[in-house]
Amino acid sequence: MLERSLTSTLAAVSTVLTPAERLRVDAAGEGSYHALHRDTVDDVVKDLKANRAAAVLVSVARCDQSARAGVEMMVREFPRVPTVALLSQIEPGTPRQMLLLGQSGVRQLVDVREASGWRELRTLLIGTQIDSMQRRALSELAVDLTGANHDCWRFFEALFTAPPQVITVRAFSQYLGVLPSTLMSRFFRARLPAPKRYLAVARLVRAARLFENPGFSVANIANHLDYSSPQSFGRHVRSVLGMTAVQFRRRYDGSAMLLHFRESLVLPYADALRRLKPLSASGRMHSRESPG
Repeated sequence: MLERSLTSTLAAVSTVLTPAERLRVDAAGEGSYHALHRDTVDDVVKDLKANRAAAVLVSVARCDQSARAGVEMMVREFPRVPTVALLSQIEPGTPRQMLLLGQSGVRQLVDVREASGWRELRTLLIGTQIDSMQRRALSELAVDLTGANHDCWRFFEALFTAPPQVITVRAFSQYLGVLPSTLMSRFFRARLPAPKRYLAVARLVRAARLFENPGFSVANIANHLDYSSPQSFGRHVRSVLGMTAVQFRRRYDGSAMLLHFRESLVLPYADALRRLKPLSASGRMHSRESPG
């Protein structure tokens, strides 16, 4: 039970490796990432569609001519998922296999024939736990909200770092350690959009980012972001943006949706947000303040 809860907090990496490489990758990743060892690229694609893996690790030794088509398709369908080639030994056919991987679209290779290579691999795979769109969102918001109260920054940071299962204001408030009524009333008194609106649009920033991978269907996205069904996701998109899920996919990528978030919910209210203190001591969950 403890082991299961521990591995669930680590970055999951789907692999296609030799038996010897599996053992060494497991040893190198202890406490840093969790390897899901698969026999074929098709199995790795299933992991990606089911949201079980944040990155892919492919052995140069396993990438022969027959595997090239699968790797090429995977990289094309999931361009936002990091795919890393692992080089652990040099054999007569290795240069050709490396060339095949490069032609398939794999742009990152780690040479682990020396100890420094394993350190590089650990650093690379640990970094997959933080999506680049998440980093970009927080970076741009930090500029938009320069001078904002620490409580305000915690609110916006949580919008993009909270688990996908945090989908209601009540759950979000619990995640922040504040009463839902306190959070909502402070936004209302500051004449700001409701916290529910910020949470809803931030979730669509995540969805737009995932849609940049052509291999993800609407059902995959709904599952990744913990919607009850593809229909539920479609209703959410329509209520927030007034369009269908298909139209949303065509119109917005992650960057465009992040810009929409900032232009509609942050920049017009920047002065009020900088003064906002939504999580101060009187609003903590242990406070005696009445939820009414």
